[in-house]
Amino acid sequence: MYKARRAASLKVRRRVGKYELGRTIGEGTFAKVRIAKNTESGDHVAIKILDKVKVQKHGLVEHIRREICTMKLIQHPNVVRLHEVMGSKARIFIVLEYVTGGELHDIIADRGSLKEDESRKYFQQLINAVDYCHSRGVYHRDLKIENLLLDTAGNLKVSDFGLSAISEQVKADGLLHTTCGTPNYVAPEVLEDKGYDGALADLWSCGVILFVMLAGFLPFEDDNVASLYKKISAAQFNCPSWFSDGAKKLIARILDPNPSTRITIAQLLKDQWFKKGYKPPVFDEKCQTSLDDVDAAFGDSDEKLVKEDMEGQPASMNAFELISLNRGLNLENFFETDKKYKREKRFTSQCPPGEIITRIEAAAKPLGFDIQKKNYKMRMENLKPGRKGNLNVATEVFQVAPSLHVVELKKAKGDTLEFQKFYTKLSAQLKDVVWVCEGEAEERSSAP
Repeated sequence: MYKARRAASLKVRRRVGKYELGRTIGEGTFAKVRIAKNTESGDHVAIKILDKVKVQKHGLVEHIRREICTMKLIQHPNVVRLHEVMGSKARIFIVLEYVTGGELHDIIADRGSLKEDESRKYFQQLINAVDYCHSRGVYHRDLKIENLLLDTAGNLKVSDFGLSAISEQVKADGLLHTTCGTPNYVAPEVLEDKGYDGALADLWSCGVILFVMLAGFLPFEDDNVASLYKKISAAQFNCPSWFSDGAKKLIARILDPNPSTRITIAQLLKDQWFKKGYKPPVFDEKCQTSLDDVDAAFGDSDEKLVKEDMEGQPASMNAFELISLNRGLNLENFFETDKKYKREKRFTSQCPPGEIITRIEAAAKPLGFDIQKKNYKMRMENLKPGRKGNLNVATEVFQVAPSLHVVELKKAKGDTLEFQKFYTKLSAQLKDVVWVCEGEAEERSSAP
């Protein structure tokens, strides 16, 4: 039995060029993001992987090219860096800086809100990044808390330029005309669809982000989209009592529904509240705008395409990755028992990985979930829409030791509370599969 489990848990490592791929850390409709290791330097990166057929089928080739072009234009300490682009016969690989400090959204969700000095520091770094992007003719157009990451030193990193526009897209009237972005963060002039200044629209989104950092909730919220747009267009919001006068005044100047009277970044940089403790970024700008590797990635020349090994058994979770998941080295912290509303769950099992996947599938189907499997990964989607659409859960099995596996379940889409309830029902059906589950870690670690 032991030999069978050991054989089932062995894996063939998947490589793309000089990169060895690790676990999946993000997944969307057309792409997934995986941790990878540069086998030449030993550095860890994040690789965004896109399926060529899907990209071409949905007419996204130029969209992806623009995103890559945008990222290559920007080399700033507060923006996630794009290292290189590669292509194989079937996929496109965008090699990005691996930011390990987590999402700002999660920190705010845990604490409720940030202190004023901390919010100001992140806001200053955000404005530094956005101002630099604008100086390069790049407008983000989807700035929101979810697109802000933190590095290990606590510095902010702007990510996801998938909706960005470059200056060449500005029409003859000097304005952009594509309505896009996340509704709660979108400027009123974008909603009006009459053309807008990309810089001023980005700044409005920055103002919403500042409000969220200080308050812990959005300034504009409504379940009815039409009502939400009315609130945004009229700038109907109230600052909580704990906001300082300086913060209130600055937010009011940024969230001005009239773009012609809204504060500009140049004016914002002179604001007294903003300037407190301000440190301008210091960095060497070496911008390389060659798109040769982009052409190679989208092309069909065998000489310029990279080779990728086929994926076999479940990916291993090495010590570096295991430690990066927790804030300490004990079992209790690994399972993060202090987080009440997490968007991901983990448990360990001594069962073979194939058996784990089969048992999860059998337990999820009666709960109304559609299952899609590939190797030791699984995508589960609730066919019945919930409060925030259909709950979508990404699942993967990792090898920690020859006879020990970690099973990770992440909410990819839908409501977090519904994900929590689903996990509770699912884990109840997997009692003989689970070795250690979240909530049991503390009991095991304190047992005599």
